Amino acid sequence: METILEQQRSYHEERERTMDAMVKEILHKKTGHRETINADHRLKNLHDRYIEASIRLKELYEDKDGLRKEEISALSGPHEFQEFYSRLKQIKEFHRKHPNEISVPMSVEFEELANQRENPAEDYTVPVEFTDEEGYGKYLDLHSCYEKYINLKGIEKVDYITYLSIFDHLFDIPRERKNSEYRNYIRALLTYMKDFVSRVKPLLDQAQEMALGHQEFLKQWESGTFPGWPKETGGALTNVGAHLDLSAFSSWEELASLGLDRLKSALMALGLKCGGTLEERAQRLFSTKGQTALDKSLVAKKGNKAKATTQQRQKDIAAIEAQVYRFATIISSTRASTIENVTRRAARAAGERRDESGDESDASAAPDLDSDDDEVPYNPKNLPLGWDGKPIPYWLYKLHGLNISYNCEICGNYTYKGPKAFQRHFAEWRHAHGMRCLGIPNTAHFANVTQIEDALALWEKIKQQKETERFVAENDEEFEDSQGNVVNRKTFEDLKRQGLL
Repeated sequence: METILEQQRSYHEERERTMDAMVKEILHKKTGHRETINADHRLKNLHDRYIEASIRLKELYEDKDGLRKEEISALSGPHEFQEFYSRLKQIKEFHRKHPNEISVPMSVEFEELANQRENPAEDYTVPVEFTDEEGYGKYLDLHSCYEKYINLKGIEKVDYITYLSIFDHLFDIPRERKNSEYRNYIRALLTYMKDFVSRVKPLLDQAQEMALGHQEFLKQWESGTFPGWPKETGGALTNVGAHLDLSAFSSWEELASLGLDRLKSALMALGLKCGGTLEERAQRLFSTKGQTALDKSLVAKKGNKAKATTQQRQKDIAAIEAQVYRFATIISSTRASTIENVTRRAARAAGERRDESGDESDASAAPDLDSDDDEVPYNPKNLPLGWDGKPIPYWLYKLHGLNISYNCEICGNYTYKGPKAFQRHFAEWRHAHGMRCLGIPNTAHFANVTQIEDALALWEKIKQQKETERFVAENDEEFEDSQGNVVNRKTFEDLKRQGLL
């Protein structure tokens, strides 16, 4: 049996050798993507081993059971020679019973680690597994999450390439659609991203990232600034739904054009009954315009317990969304590479794809030579890459106006290359989200408007114009007197009070 002091010496040796191996692993030059990931996993294993040895060494020094103190007393007492020969006898007895016992020194194990580091081609151990679509961590494989997404009720069906660009735009999904099925989808999405990050970036402290993300989420949730979940009025237990500004509507018929779902959300936000036909909902909501106190017959009967349950369920879903946003930022570069790779593969002809698959199968049988994939094509003018991964011709670059840059302040000063991309971006998610943050509808009135100040000024002008066009009964309602003269309502009532009719 190994003594306490020998165990301490062994843990000290393990810590020093592990630290030395980590330093050499960091200083070793990596030549390819695969080698970089393998080196990070070896470094993660060494780090975990160092932490484990430190914990056990600390427990031995604490000596909660008192065995270390007894052993030191026996070695330093008046009978130290007797203790020494007693232990020597035990060692000889052990080797007599086990003559073929071989003790492998710790240095041999670390020499094997150094050999794996210096000769990666001879190391056939795979520390982590990737699917064929992921390309050993170069790309994402979100096909399973994509299938769950397109099967959600009320979600617009998009192709896989579009999904790669919008899978973290959870704030665009109406909160009425965020049910249990949606919660299962975002949990699956978060699980995949966490697993992918653990395989590609094993040194990243995911627990710390999740803690920071949750703290930031709590601050945004309390202040009502979390994307897709605006803060609602109504006390500690807020109502479900989104409020609607009724000042822009002059009749219940205009409200009816918003649809059943939007009227239901506005009624729920006010705590009113939300059932009935489209006309009934519109009339019920329009009756609250300008009213400070709501009619008790219109108020929905709902207990505080149900409100608290609904609020907690929404908060749980939003907390998962916050983690999705956090991990989507971490894998942003990988997502860009995935979109480019999927787009390039989709543009290839069937014959080229078959030829490539044959080349890849031959390459997979050979040793890892993916360092050639990391070579950057010669591109001194920084031209965009075509479907074949090479820079497009300069004349084509000039023809499409890609040398002209357009800046949009509403999109967060995002720069668009070429007039086509600039015109197309007004209908895309980034510009729509910027307009939503400004509280302005993204309609045709704001086409080609890129400055925040111009958009706000135009929105004020449109609201004033709508205000002047509103029907005012006092001035616009027509009455006819006994002589056939047509006057407005105010004049008619004045004449009637004076008895001139």
